[in-house]
Amino acid sequence: MAATPNEAPLAGLGNLGKIPELRKRILFTLGMLIVYRIGAHVPTPGIDPQALATFFEQQQGSLLGMFNMFSGGALSRLTVFALGIMPYISASIIIQLMTAVFPKLEAIKKEGEAGRRKITQYTRYGTIVLALFQGFGIAYGLESMKAGGLNVVIEPGMEFRLMTVLTLTAGTAFLMWVGEQITDRGIGNGISLIIFSGIVANLPVALFNTLQLARTGDLAPLLVLFLIAMAIVVTAFIIFMERAQRRITIQYAKRQVSGRRMVGGESSHLPLKVNTAGVIPPIFASSIILFPVTIANFMPWEGFKEFAAMFSPGQLGYMVFYSAAILFFCFFYTAIVFNPEETADNLRKYGGFIPGIRPGKRTSDYLDKILSRLTLVGAIYVTAVCLLPEILIAQYNVPFYFGGTSMLIVVGVTMDTTAQIQSFLISRQYEGLMKKAKIKGR
Repeated sequence: MAATPNEAPLAGLGNLGKIPELRKRILFTLGMLIVYRIGAHVPTPGIDPQALATFFEQQQGSLLGMFNMFSGGALSRLTVFALGIMPYISASIIIQLMTAVFPKLEAIKKEGEAGRRKITQYTRYGTIVLALFQGFGIAYGLESMKAGGLNVVIEPGMEFRLMTVLTLTAGTAFLMWVGEQITDRGIGNGISLIIFSGIVANLPVALFNTLQLARTGDLAPLLVLFLIAMAIVVTAFIIFMERAQRRITIQYAKRQVSGRRMVGGESSHLPLKVNTAGVIPPIFASSIILFPVTIANFMPWEGFKEFAAMFSPGQLGYMVFYSAAILFFCFFYTAIVFNPEETADNLRKYGGFIPGIRPGKRTSDYLDKILSRLTLVGAIYVTAVCLLPEILIAQYNVPFYFGGTSMLIVVGVTMDTTAQIQSFLISRQYEGLMKKAKIKGR
């Protein structure tokens, strides 16, 4: 296992202005994210904002506070985007699990572009159903809540519940559309960028508050320096692990084509990343925990609230369940994106083989063995990064704004988006060279 060499990942970004299509894609992405941030400040009718703010101040450090951070503060203001994109992620998890279980869905998935559109449509339907259910749970729970002696809901009743459910569901549906538009017409993965923008939205305020605490003496200057140094070290470690890969040598046999002409005989590498699943496992794991616990937090019954408290950050139940979910999704998502049998068949089809390994099933078993070991290392790394800051916060009251999950998502999405921009630049440069070559040939 080795990290890939630094090949100037930002090289060529200074030429963005010279490529109209890329500039258009970036501006479109920024425009969609601005729309999202504006909507995150449009409140839902019928809520007392002061009482709601007081309630969420009491929820700092809980899973509800974590959900609020993922939504960019929209939940604490109960805006139209209060549910964020989490129902879509939950629906995606359910559909992918059902695809692995039900042969009919698996057959639809293998139908190419048409099958992908059907799976996407099923995911959209699932998102609406989950958003309706989650929105009703939040609306029902808010009616019984008080904070600072004030009712959170000004006029409880069926009218408020219906209005809240429709508003929150429409907001989630719109965010789902925004994410798909960014993916298709912008740059980067739209859903990941929405989560990314929600996390970093409050970063300037958090930095200001940290510096204010240091200035007033509530935080020791050495502790602030320690936090900055640790953030830099963790970021560097995440970048190293995200770029780390195992390169398997592939040798191509010589073959004769067009009479006496010989082709092949060269060697290349098959790169297998240590963390093939990227930031998907912590996002999926967070969604799995947040969905039922958010509903439980808003329910008026004490039994639900005790259940939610068991899965609050820093609690043993949270750490065990979260770790297990990350490990599961690391292996599950890796199995979806990389098929050893299909890769082995493609190598044999094009005359490629791994030195010392027979083509066919032996190659498939070898790739599966290597990938399983790499995925285990990657899963341990992701779990450690996500849980270490949580342990420091819970046990030693270290004031991190970015938890491990948030930092992993921010760094991972930044790297993926930068890589897509660079790939776009390289493809355009290649097309330009081909056009010049044709002109010279004529």
